[in-house]
Amino acid sequence: MTVVTGTPGTGKSAVAEELERRGWMVVRAAETVGPFVLGDDPDRDTSVVDEEAWVRSFAPVDGIVEGHLAHLLPSDRAVVLRCRPDVLEGRLQARGYARAKVRENAEAEALDVILVETLEVHPQETVLEIDTTNLSLAETADLIEGFIRGTVPPSSGSLDWSAYLMEGL
Repeated sequence: MTVVTGTPGTGKSAVAEELERRGWMVVRAAETVGPFVLGDDPDRDTSVVDEEAWVRSFAPVDGIVEGHLAHLLPSDRAVVLRCRPDVLEGRLQARGYARAKVRENAEAEALDVILVETLEVHPQETVLEIDTTNLSLAETADLIEGFIRGTVPPSSGSLDWSAYLMEGL
């Protein structure tokens, strides 16, 4: 099983659709967490999920699991999609996200939150970090397929967007 994860707006859903078009079986993590939602957090405009219970109950699949919590699942490979925070802000604003939610997600991206969480679950040699800022869906899907097939080597930790956090100070 391969997981594709990342901060909202990095391209997970879109690349998952591209991978499906190419014949891959894709499970959307968001469609499996329903029974594990504990409630809503109105301050953060999100649902609170019992992540540990979800992970324990998740049956491995022969394919790809996509979602911003997918990296919590044990898997053979983990792909972390990344996007430069200023570009990510634009993508999330276009979706109609509230300003506070846009900023929270852009800061999480600048701080490598999803990558760090991924590396807490997955050995570094099983993780591929992809900067989707200027890649097409086809190029991103090609890299993921190559990683699954072993022709694209693992790599992580090469992106540093921490300067984003200093902007506007």
